[in-house]
Amino acid sequence: MLNLTLICVGRMREKYYIAAFEEYAKRLSPYCKLSLIELSEVKTAQNPSKAEIKAALSKEAVEIYRHIPSGSYLVAMCIEANQVSSEELARIFFDKAGKGVSRLCFIVGSSFGLDEGLKQRCDLRLSMSKMTFPHHLARVMLVEQLYRAVMINEKSKYHK
Repeated sequence: MLNLTLICVGRMREKYYIAAFEEYAKRLSPYCKLSLIELSEVKTAQNPSKAEIKAALSKEAVEIYRHIPSGSYLVAMCIEANQVSSEELARIFFDKAGKGVSRLCFIVGSSFGLDEGLKQRCDLRLSMSKMTFPHHLARVMLVEQLYRAVMINEKSKYHK
């Protein structure tokens, strides 16, 4: 069975985002095991310098590393990365499963993004869009796309 882990910096507090996320998690449950790990964002000054941001991202990366399941195919979600279609994401799942990879770990950073070293360690970098979204909405969008990818591979009518 496919194991999907989402490591996200920041905690969802808005009930509507939580409900939407839980709906897609429920839909995914017959097809895979989904784990959500929420980590605290490192606090910075009101207008942090580049050095302060870099230090905060480095501290967040240390915590992220501690939670990555061993043997995971790592995917960094970052705005500057390549964009893929839903079909291409489904193909990535299918290809990894064919190669014996059963753990995929998606990493969503804080409002400042992800540590550069962490991004370089990842097997794949993905961007949902060149547009900026609230991180909690992006998390819901990601879990919906994970569900859509599974449905594409299941040849379901969900994806038309």
